[in-house]
Amino acid sequence: MTKQAEALYHEAGKQFAPAIARLARAVERDAEKARDLEQEMHCAIWTSLARFKGESALKTWVYRVAHNVAADHISKAARGPKKVPLEEIDMLPSASNPETKAAEAHALDQIAELIRRLPPLDAQVIVLWLEGESGAEIADITGMSSGAVSVRIHRIKALLASHFTIPENVGAPE
Repeated sequence: MTKQAEALYHEAGKQFAPAIARLARAVERDAEKARDLEQEMHCAIWTSLARFKGESALKTWVYRVAHNVAADHISKAARGPKKVPLEEIDMLPSASNPETKAAEAHALDQIAELIRRLPPLDAQVIVLWLEGESGAEIADITGMSSGAVSVRIHRIKALLASHFTIPENVGAPE
């Protein structure tokens, strides 16, 4: 590996390691398997940087490599038990814990589980959106058009939101 590729990898690690870890956890529920997946992503990024010519942003390159590894992981897992389409998932139990922090953690767990059940490309798109990427950046990373990305984000957000209800007494004066 060249010094330049090594420097790029260290820069990528500083900037994107937390996002890569979150992607691995979003794709893989089992904590140990998520750590293995994260390591696979870093190995793929490390080896791919020898081919990086700067024709895209480092961020785009790193995210695309990480998402390709995630997609491979998902497709290998998909060969196992059949996944249920998001539209057919029954409503997950609502949080009954009155403590806000626990309720938020529960909601985040539900969202993470719903995202894991999405088709691979939908999961990649929504995880990138949740990471704060723009539609154009997601299009560059996934190879989709910006319009297709916007439509998917809107559709996935609506599907995820449909699994949550707001209690009737929230915001009502006492």
